Amino acid sequence: MIYELRIYTTVPGRLPNLLARFENHTLKIWEKHGIRQLGFWTTLVGPDSNDLTYMLAWESLAEREQKWNAFLNDPEWIKARIESEKDGAISAKMSNSFLVPTKFSASQ
Repeated sequence: MIYELRIYTTVPGRLPNLLARFENHTLKIWEKHGIRQLGFWTTLVGPDSNDLTYMLAWESLAEREQKWNAFLNDPEWIKARIESEKDGAISAKMSNSFLVPTKFSASQ
């Protein structure tokens, strides 16, 4: 398994908009495309309370490329993204990392 760690830093005051987009639109579209999420977290204590952190699970980078591209080109996603940003950008920045578990990881 490969795990993708994604961190979105939202424009101040826009975290609720990002959370609503995931809850009301993105997760349903991911389900349609077979994208598996492991969890979502907001920052209680840390450098930025405007962060949303989440993890996805992939069998391979090839699976990720195929399913992620299908998601990005899905008309339902494009519509939801445009609609959610009609009052301005939600994200200030985004980072992602691809992780593989060690042989002693509980996720093995």
